[in-house]
Amino acid sequence: MILQPSAATTSRYAAGLAAAACALLVGCAGAPKSPPRLEIDRSIQAQSQNSRVEFVVLHYTSASNERSLELLSRRNVSSHYLITDEPRPRVYQLVDESRRAWHAGVSQWFERTDMNSASIGIEIVNPGGAGLDWAPYSDAQIETLLLLLKDIVQRHQIKAYNIVGHSDIAPQRKVDPGPLFPWKKLADAGLGRWYDETLAAQYRGEFERKGLPDVRWVQGQLERLGYDAPKNGRLDKATRKVIAAFQMHYRPRLYDGLPDAETLGILKSLP
Repeated sequence: MILQPSAATTSRYAAGLAAAACALLVGCAGAPKSPPRLEIDRSIQAQSQNSRVEFVVLHYTSASNERSLELLSRRNVSSHYLITDEPRPRVYQLVDESRRAWHAGVSQWFERTDMNSASIGIEIVNPGGAGLDWAPYSDAQIETLLLLLKDIVQRHQIKAYNIVGHSDIAPQRKVDPGPLFPWKKLADAGLGRWYDETLAAQYRGEFERKGLPDVRWVQGQLERLGYDAPKNGRLDKATRKVIAAFQMHYRPRLYDGLPDAETLGILKSLP
């Protein structure tokens, strides 16, 4: 048998429910409100924009595949890409292109000094070298690099003269990717700046007949092409290092840092 509650009991129960509801409402009124959800409309994109990436900087690692991966992923240095020296080279992307890799260090190209902020760094596994003893790059590595570069340059619309080596942007500190790096092969594929060989030979002949211009002219021409060259008119150690970096890029058979007629012919012929 189910007992029916009395009218008094029902009244007290209803009053208790009302009091509890009132307390709950008071408590809710005093609680902080959740912030509104941020909604961003990305359906319209501005036409006036371009990529933040203006440069590609090429390096060698001076280390093995395993050591290069360790250094570039776990130490205080990094690059966007690493190309191994395996028979079939593997390409690792270690840093997203939208982010800043730490590969250029203290450097300059034209007026840009913070190269890391506007460049993509590509490291190639190669032991490097010194003097006359340098390790070559494999054909497979260069073919892989060409494919990677074509994709990067097309997506970011990078100008030919902004495809550079670490030695170009930091000639006082760096020599990579070294004199055996095939810059002309890249240029022949439309990836990088090269000179008119006929015009360079013509200028070389003029310098041989009429004599070489002074060092201040050489420094000015190097600056015109993007190099951070001294402006003191002296063939000092710093100037010779910049000339050597230029020679390593455009006349790699001899990179002694001396402004001879052949070097200056090439220098003058470059657009």
